[in-house]
Amino acid sequence: QVQLVESGGGLVQTGDSLRLSCVVSGNIFSIDTMGWYRQAPGKQRELVAGLTGPTNANYDDSVRGRFDISRDKNTLYLQMNNLKPEDTAVYYCTVRSRGSLFSSAKDYWGKGTLVTVSS
Repeated sequence: QVQLVESGGGLVQTGDSLRLSCVVSGNIFSIDTMGWYRQAPGKQRELVAGLTGPTNANYDDSVRGRFDISRDKNTLYLQMNNLKPEDTAVYYCTVRSRGSLFSSAKDYWGKGTLVTVSS
């Protein structure tokens, strides 16, 4: 089975930094994309940052210039700098496998890690 385990969340103050980690284990034939989503109370889940290749990354406008997504073998990271109260949310790691002729693409999700940024 495929497992994604996030860690690194916590309670911080405005301007602080955190680094989230996501360890991916199990068999995935082919990875299409990897990324981080977040969901704040009463809000929809949104993409924070995604990787589509070793040198290709995209960011939500709200975090561009402050967050950095990276990958080291089976671990995905999200370096978060200059945190703001609006960043408060549960952050989820996700991996999307590439579809094939006989199977569709699949999304795998971690259980999330909570980031709380106080004013």
